[in-house]
Amino acid sequence: MRSWWVVCALLGLGGAGYASADALTLADALAAADRAHPDVAVAEADVASAKADVTSASARQDLTVTVEGVLRQGRPTVGSPDWRADNSGRVVARKNLYDFSRSSSLVEAAEAELDAREKALISSRDQHRLDVMARYFDVLIADQQYAADNELMAVIYVSFDNMRERFKLGQISRPDLAVQEAKYQDIREKRNASLAHQRLARSALANAMFRPGELASDLIDPPLAENELKLPDYETLLPVVLAHNPAWLAQQQLLVASQKRLESMRHENAPTLDAEVEAGQYSRDALTRNSVSGGLIMTWPIYQGRRVDARIAREQAQFAKLQAVTEGLKLNLSQALLQTMLEIDQLRNSARPAAKQQINYRDIALDRSRAEYELELKTNLGDSMAQTMTAQQRARGVEYRLALAIARLTALTGEPANALSKLVSANP
Repeated sequence: MRSWWVVCALLGLGGAGYASADALTLADALAAADRAHPDVAVAEADVASAKADVTSASARQDLTVTVEGVLRQGRPTVGSPDWRADNSGRVVARKNLYDFSRSSSLVEAAEAELDAREKALISSRDQHRLDVMARYFDVLIADQQYAADNELMAVIYVSFDNMRERFKLGQISRPDLAVQEAKYQDIREKRNASLAHQRLARSALANAMFRPGELASDLIDPPLAENELKLPDYETLLPVVLAHNPAWLAQQQLLVASQKRLESMRHENAPTLDAEVEAGQYSRDALTRNSVSGGLIMTWPIYQGRRVDARIAREQAQFAKLQAVTEGLKLNLSQALLQTMLEIDQLRNSARPAAKQQINYRDIALDRSRAEYELELKTNLGDSMAQTMTAQQRARGVEYRLALAIARLTALTGEPANALSKLVSANP
């Protein structure tokens, strides 16, 4: 049998060349999630638009100053029948004093909308961080899968190469060689698919970090210390979700904004009171003209047709829609919380012990294969090594899934995981 240097050489083949030579940590990847990724930029634009709406609503009662210049010819009704210049220039300052809460309700509506958009931005950033974390773990899993497939291919290649030598010596038949070659080609295809998946996973991570084309060569496997935190039960966490979840709080503020808009619309038929000061100069004097004047102006819209009723009806329909969306969101959040808690429990109490037992079994099998190889009783050492790597990959994959589930839990509750663990001691 050929020496194991062939296996070692094969394990080094096919490594993908990536653009970046620096090792990437999970903390670095999550820090990049705060950059202006298109998904987050959309939410940031919504916040900027809502801020402009607050300014617009607040400006409804601002002082307005207008300048008016008139060039005019007129014929007096008394005196000379000739046409004479009747030019004027005026400066008018006006400020609304009271409009029966129309403006204040619109300001409150705009502020509630802004608060909703800001909380939606928080939720968008949380979801983007989760996506970056998932893509990061995808790369680690892809690397581990490639390593396991590459090692298994090396093992199969050594066996296939030995059988080719034996075939040349007439010790085995062609069908036996064909079976081993087919096995080698199958695992080679799987290994090459794993190699392609490595690059795809890195590309997805680079896009999630908004660094398209910058493919990280090495990723540091994180310690995932929060996987060991003791978490409270579902009944304890549900009120936390409804008190702190950004998406839920944003929806509540959208309801408030709609209510305030309705309040403003219901006062559209109420009067408004303005203060006005005017200063003017005229080319022709008249007893009825004032160079300076001031006064209070009350405007009362007695009839506006069905325009106001239509606007109120539309906003009421929008409010009913928001109420339905809110109820649906509450159901979705409670279901997502239960699903996440059950996933964490299953990973900790079932998947993790099973993966650890598989590692123990493979370690025992590897020791046995190593001893038999040294005694030249069997040649399955390489296969045992590959199976051991697969078991280790399975265990690590469980930890990645658990870390993601806990991260989703913190996003749902709007609280860090270590803050949730304190609820356990507070509520024994």
